[in-house]
Formats: sequence, C-alpha cells, structure tokens
Amino acid sequence: MQSLWFFDDVNLFKVLCPHKFKTYKKDHEFDAYKKKDYIYFVEDSANKIYLIEKGKVKIGYYNENGDEIVKAILSKGELFGEKAILGDNVRDEFAQSIDNATSICPIGVTMVHELMRDNQNFSFKVYKFIGFKFKKLERRLQLLLFKDTKTRLVEFLDELCSDFGYDCPETGDHVIKHPYTQKDIASLIGTSRPTLNILLNELKDENYINFNRKEIRILKQSA
Repeated sequence: MQSLWFFDDVNLFKVLCPHKFKTYKKDHEFDAYKKKDYIYFVEDSANKIYLIEKGKVKIGYYNENGDEIVKAILSKGELFGEKAILGDNVRDEFAQSIDNATSICPIGVTMVHELMRDNQNFSFKVYKFIGFKFKKLERRLQLLLFKDTKTRLVEFLDELCSDFGYDCPETGDHVIKHPYTQKDIASLIGTSRPTLNILLNELKDENYINFNRKEIRILKQSA
C-alpha cells in the first residue's frame, strides 16, 4: 500500500494545485492557518476541496456525547474535503490546523469538475484516490469499534509501516519515519497519550518495537 497522498507514483499536490495550470494560477493564492484554526466546521457549505502545502490538519467530528472523534490527521501533499467533488453540499466533519504554520491550497469544486471533464485520466486518478481514502477510513473505524486498544495500536503500526516504512538493509527491521506525534497517534486510535505511552513501552519490552521521537522500528524477529 502506498502513502495516502501517492497513487500511481503521482503526487496529488503536483496534479491538482491550480498553480500547475496557467489558466488558474494568476487568480490563486494559498491560505495560512495557525494551530487550532479551523479551515471549516460541520454544516459549512462544501464548495471547495483542499490540498496541504505544508503543516498538518486534523479531520474529525463530535459524537452525541460531545466527544471529539478524530478521523484522520493529514500532512503535506494530502487532500481533504473531497466529498464535495461527489456532490455533498454541506460538511459533516470539521477540519482544523494542528500546526503553527499550515498552508492550504483551496480549489473550487467547479474548477475541479472542469479539470475532470477535460482530462479523463486525471478524473480516473481523482476517483481512485477518493476510493482508496474511503477504504482506509473504513478500516480505521472498524479498528475503533471492534478491537482492544493494544490491538488497535499494533494494527495502526502495521498501517504506518505500509504507508511510511522501509526495510533496514543492515538489520531487516521495518523502519517507520512518519509525520505523527504521540498525541496524534493516540487520537487516531482512540486512546489517551499516557495510555499510548504505556502500550508503546509494553511492545518495546516484548521486543516487538523500538522507538524514538523520529522513528518507530518493528523489529525483525517480530515482523
């Protein structure tokens, strides 16, 4: 499985950003956001999609008890708000910057539809990406609903390995260099940061992983 923002070796930012199209470049600007700024709220009008030039964005919603449910944490090159392409007129989630220097490329749905209508290959790639993203979200929701916290963590690490990992030629370990903080990971698997830290150390004691701030290693003997 390739990283979320790559499919067929194509970077979505390079494919979609209006700066890449002379017709649109002169009328296009990036939007800047600080940490905790919202890009959009639940029930906002859905007339744009967004690409992340830099920084990180949290996608989520609030359940009936008022608890925040984090659906995804996205970083450079990734797309969000894509359900607007499929005909959704109103947002059913929020998007919030979680970085102090997030830069977003907003793209009007009308513009995207024009590009898709004029280029069949481009249209296919966009729909393929959206389908892949929905499948990934479905897997994550199944984890949250049906697995205990430690199992959620182990399966999430496997997902990270698929998205961001490579095999160390010296040791055979699966090395994961990812964009998430421990707080991000805790949110994505539905637990607290202290609980995540306990579970990471348990897996370390079991010789399943080794980790530091910059990387996680799934050790060869456990892989």
